[in-house]
Amino acid sequence: MVRILLVEDEKSVRELTKVKLRNQYEILEAEDGLDAFDVLEHEHVDLIVADVMMPNMDGYEFVQELRAMGDDTPVIMLTAMDDFKHKKKGYSTGIDEYLTKPIDYEELTWHIEAILRRYKINTEKEITIGDFSMSEEGMQASYRGVMLDFTETEFKLLYKLLSYPGVIFTKQQLMDDVWGYDTESDYNTIKVYINRLRKKLEECSEFEIVSSRGVGYKAVMLEEEKNN
Repeated sequence: MVRILLVEDEKSVRELTKVKLRNQYEILEAEDGLDAFDVLEHEHVDLIVADVMMPNMDGYEFVQELRAMGDDTPVIMLTAMDDFKHKKKGYSTGIDEYLTKPIDYEELTWHIEAILRRYKINTEKEITIGDFSMSEEGMQASYRGVMLDFTETEFKLLYKLLSYPGVIFTKQQLMDDVWGYDTESDYNTIKVYINRLRKKLEECSEFEIVSSRGVGYKAVMLEEEKNN
């Protein structure tokens, strides 16, 4: 499921927005820009919806810092200020869309879906790469018509990596997303599972799982690598 980070200092707005969107997206919350960076340090998100007027770090400062760090996660900015000057400032910081309050949740959903299509963020429950395919429903995977035997954890780990090809996931992000926050496993567990996946996928020529020393792992499409 697509993960959206909602950055909003008013609890009532966060709660209402979460209720309106939770059937379609997984919603993470932050009270301001500083809190949002704490969330992003441990979580991978597909899209950010941020208010402008917030304490500690406002929406403009948050997006400026986000882009300065090289993070291109799409951002929809929500604000009660709809004059040209504020819109110009918002777009100049690097936002993708600018919507005014009060929030029209149907319109917000339109913009979210448009951005997901634009960025080609995977919203389906199936992944197909050449002769390799996997379906989240039923946790089934196959290569060249032959079913592959993955454990539930192996499947979740591989699905996570293949959903965002080329994106490096830190070990902590993978631990939180795949094993859960309350796990007693450590980073060595991830290495063990990565090695298991590599062994089971050694015949697969569509992609490979690459280590980023000291950081984490990513899935690399081999055909793209050849073309480059």
